Amino acid sequence: MELLANQLRPKKLDDIIGQQHLVGKDKIIYNMVKNKHLFSFILYGRPGIGKTSIANAIVNELDIHYRFLNATVNKKEDFDVAIAEAKMYGELVLIIDEIHRMNKDKQDLLLPYIENGLIILIGLTTSNPYHKINPAIRSRLQIFELKDLSDTDIIKGLKKACKELKNIDITKDALEQIVYISGGDFRSALNLLEIAYYTSKSKKISAADIKNINNKPILFHDKNEDGHYDLLSALQKSIRGSDENAAIYYLARLIAVGDLDSIYRRLSVIVYEDIGLANPSLGPKLMAAIHASELVGLPEARIPLGTIVTEMALSPKSNSAYLAIDQALDDINKGNTGNVPDNIRISTTTYKYPHDYPKSYVKQQYLPDKIKDRIYYHAKNNSYENNLNKLHDEMRKD
Repeated sequence: MELLANQLRPKKLDDIIGQQHLVGKDKIIYNMVKNKHLFSFILYGRPGIGKTSIANAIVNELDIHYRFLNATVNKKEDFDVAIAEAKMYGELVLIIDEIHRMNKDKQDLLLPYIENGLIILIGLTTSNPYHKINPAIRSRLQIFELKDLSDTDIIKGLKKACKELKNIDITKDALEQIVYISGGDFRSALNLLEIAYYTSKSKKISAADIKNINNKPILFHDKNEDGHYDLLSALQKSIRGSDENAAIYYLARLIAVGDLDSIYRRLSVIVYEDIGLANPSLGPKLMAAIHASELVGLPEARIPLGTIVTEMALSPKSNSAYLAIDQALDDINKGNTGNVPDNIRISTTTYKYPHDYPKSYVKQQYLPDKIKDRIYYHAKNNSYENNLNKLHDEMRKD
């Protein structure tokens, strides 16, 4: 029996749920189809929000020759067949799912045919094409990003699906529960509706019935893809932006999938990149929280991690030391450097030992001649750095 999601696969753009910025009246894909002129492009977005549906709607509405391939499942020979078919018909729309996984051999094979227009490529991917797609392919394609579906979009789609299920009687609460569990993935929502329908004797479906099937929302999180790095990025930006509530939320998202190693690594960067000298005590505190988390494991690890992330978000911030080392490395990479001054070389006889002088300070040159006046460290306005600078300035007074 054909799955409900496949039965309801849109046959024209008007059937698409959401994505009106692309398929709505007078929008770019709408006008492409209306003018019957396609060009190669990539549809990029999270799972279950309409990439495959849009591609299918386009080729069905235009009634043109097409072939659907998967970059990882289909072999090079399958791509050869598609090219032969394109030559036979004079043109072929090639829809490639998971295009970010297409290897170099397949890319090299397709490039000249995309270039001459024999193949119109529609790539589908959940990964950011600017990071994951070979530049040679990417430069020949337009990139269209799909937006997350709203709860209203998914409810609308579910009500439409219910018309295809004979004698179904589903409550409003049940529909809302499906939306909650599906986490913005319409395909998942349809699958859950179908399971509820075919496992119900009376065809009456309540929220309790849905909860009995599944009560845990889907999180778009793939450790090898953008969903994972988006969460880590959001965690860092929330801490950097001093939003303790958002920081705790994104930490919880990462904890929910048990990804402690990534949490440890990212927090270790954040504590020195974004907090740094504004609150240097947080470095050792973070290490203690990581040690405690490792000692107790999940679910208890959430407690020390939640505590340290809250403190990190609330802490004053400084990236002065981070910027200083990056500027120094930039000088080195540009060749803007020089020899170590004679007075601080190993064989020197002119080195002045600071501890032999009052305040353990004596003025002498440390940087190479070429950059002897370079300043890398610029203090931020926070109490710790202000105190350091005050002491430093006092030490250097004659």
